[in-house]
Amino acid sequence: MSNNKNADRLKGLTLLSANERRYPATPEEARLETFENLYPENDYIITFDCPEYTSLCPVTGQPDFGHIIIRYIADKRCVESKSLKLYLFSFRNTNTFHEESVNRILKDFVDACQPRKAEVVGLFRPRGGIAINVKAVYGGKIDE
Repeated sequence: MSNNKNADRLKGLTLLSANERRYPATPEEARLETFENLYPENDYIITFDCPEYTSLCPVTGQPDFGHIIIRYIADKRCVESKSLKLYLFSFRNTNTFHEESVNRILKDFVDACQPRKAEVVGLFRPRGGIAINVKAVYGGKIDE
């Protein structure tokens, strides 16, 4: 691939090469960046495994800890992982129920890259003796 074509393909990625020290305070401030999928004719599954997700309970304000797994089949765009890390980090001070956060992540993810299919799974640590697991799906279940 020529240097100009590669540069054009990557020009929208502002966070990856930056020494980013300003973390977004909310999901609204965060930005999911994408890059061109060079193999849009292939159905291949991309998995992001994020075991250090945190948010705040909207009622008590206590921290909630979870494990977020995002799987998707890209179409024309792929999500860049550093922007995803910063986006997920933005939930750290956000008051939200588990069900809401998983569905919000799926919506924002789909809006960013328009995948063929996507799944977001949230595996949340027990609070009050109950663990909550949530799965949200876009475009149908991803089979393996």
